[in-house]
Amino acid sequence: MSKTTPEQNKALVLKAFDTLFNQRDYEAAEAFWSDRYIQHSAHIEPGRDGLFKLIRSIPSTLRYEHGLILAEGDYVIVHGRFSGNGRPAAWIAADVVRVEDGKLAEHWDVLQDEATQAESRSGLPMFGNRFPA
Repeated sequence: MSKTTPEQNKALVLKAFDTLFNQRDYEAAEAFWSDRYIQHSAHIEPGRDGLFKLIRSIPSTLRYEHGLILAEGDYVIVHGRFSGNGRPAAWIAADVVRVEDGKLAEHWDVLQDEATQAESRSGLPMFGNRFPA
């Protein structure tokens, strides 16, 4: 088993997310996700194939942008926005990924529809420093 640093794991997760969600390069994305990938998300079918199937079903307008990213050991947490997903609101996500042998091996997430300024009781955006357009 190869050992990677938290910084390497953060870079790997960001590159993997960009390759799959923004570039829609499924062949290249296979190199980032383990063929034994474990999916804990309630709205995604099992494994790497389940994730890729979901992304193929979402409009090509889907865009992912990351915000805060933290890593400890083999775990990476990314706070991000999935916009252009074909739904009325973007998704704000906290994705937790476990890295093993240089690949994304396991995933959990927390998803929430992004609130507009009128919907935000705090008066603050859920992601970054701006509200959705």
